[in-house]
Amino acid sequence: MSVSNEQKLREHLLYLLGGGGAHVDFETVVKDFPRELVNRRVEHLPYTAWQVLEHMRIAQWDILEFSRDGAHVSPKWPEGYWPSAESPAAADAWEQSVAAFRADLAAMCELVANTQTDLYAPLPHGDGQTILREALLLADHNAYHLGVLVTLKRILLEEP
Repeated sequence: MSVSNEQKLREHLLYLLGGGGAHVDFETVVKDFPRELVNRRVEHLPYTAWQVLEHMRIAQWDILEFSRDGAHVSPKWPEGYWPSAESPAAADAWEQSVAAFRADLAAMCELVANTQTDLYAPLPHGDGQTILREALLLADHNAYHLGVLVTLKRILLEEP
């Protein structure tokens, strides 16, 4: 049995969304991130590790909902995509963000894997976006900010 080009594309997208290739995967970054450091500020950076994670969660949720719901209203840019800089995360906020991120990533992967999903069809409520484009956007955004989290983690662990 041969695998169609469309099925190969779906497999490549799922690999990319999962952090495959040259990217670090989400689970590797968050599994041992010290909880006592998620609210600590690093000199010259405007955000904490939790704020980056929460930004990733919000952006991923928005991309997912835009992809599957024509009635979805995106948050206001840019403030709606970042948590408040003034207040630190509550004790369980990291775990809540991680769980929500996992659930939304799994939902996007299900959408991509579903052979009933036309990866190339313009979304009726968009201006040319497709599921393929949204999946690539999501993978790109996640990879960028996972790199930020990796860097923050390294800096925070080296501080006295």
